[in-house]
Amino acid sequence: MTMHPYFKLPHDVAAAHAWSVPALCALYNWPTGLPGRGKIGIVELGGGWVHQDMVAFFSRVHQTPPKITDVSVDATQNSPGSDADVEVALDIQVAGAGYHIATGQPADITVLWARDIASAVLKGAELGLDVISISWGADEKMWGVVAAHAMDQAAAAAAAQGTVVLAASGDNNSGDGSPGANVDLPAGCPHVIGCGGTRLTRATETVWNDGPSEGTGGGFSTFFPMPTWQIGAPNGPGRMVPDVAANADPNTGYHIVINGQDIVVGGTSAVAPLYAGLIAACGTKLGFITAKLWANPVAFHDIVMGDNGQFRAAIGPDPCTGLGSPHAARIAALFA
Repeated sequence: MTMHPYFKLPHDVAAAHAWSVPALCALYNWPTGLPGRGKIGIVELGGGWVHQDMVAFFSRVHQTPPKITDVSVDATQNSPGSDADVEVALDIQVAGAGYHIATGQPADITVLWARDIASAVLKGAELGLDVISISWGADEKMWGVVAAHAMDQAAAAAAAQGTVVLAASGDNNSGDGSPGANVDLPAGCPHVIGCGGTRLTRATETVWNDGPSEGTGGGFSTFFPMPTWQIGAPNGPGRMVPDVAANADPNTGYHIVINGQDIVVGGTSAVAPLYAGLIAACGTKLGFITAKLWANPVAFHDIVMGDNGQFRAAIGPDPCTGLGSPHAARIAALFA
């Protein structure tokens, strides 16, 4: 089974209206002065990062760079030199910047290098990480029922130890790269917070959909039933994905630094680390928080315009952007 990193580059860089992470956070009502102390884990199945890029990025956003620790789960290593380097840089830079804005302190980030996502999540929980962000995945049909349930069991075990697990919902609209309507795993696991994508400008925020095969993943699982805590979700009847959303369209993407260059990147793989930085800033050992998020829709900006192919946005939760994009100060208040 091939896992995909969920970053996207704009088709026309010159026409892209991109965001710095601080500017994006300001629009999402990011809190400041939070206690922090949450340790962030980032699962990576390939690529690598270099110190100079981190220094350059955090200097540009006027922040102290995070403490970054590499942990090899199964002999996989930090190995710069492939396209997946973009994913790694995006994850670290977005999570680290979001945390720093909320706390005024540098983040503590552990990069979990692995070939298998479930084993990386279990390792992260063993290490005492408070939040784990996953920007890789595949159509649940590609996983199969056995591997899908093993992945959710790993996420449940991590949650029981106080670890919040988040994952990108995919960048290939409701089909997730296959015929029909399909959800992506691990975002579709009930013990993982699925993170979908929007297109954000200063005037509007809509569902991210740039065509038949480029836009936010979302839909209903055929492996997992709808949880009782998905309050107000349309009946799929399976678990609805995503739970939450934020800016992901590469044409309104994020400024990051890779190989010394400022580039613009989007994808739902930017959304999981954005939420990871916020949640780690809220404190430690929060564990399974998804039900609390669903019980507090006022902590999100409801997205009511657009579609991801099979599904349309609507008032209330929907299988395009879930509860919506963050009103981050209200999310933080849930864990004060």
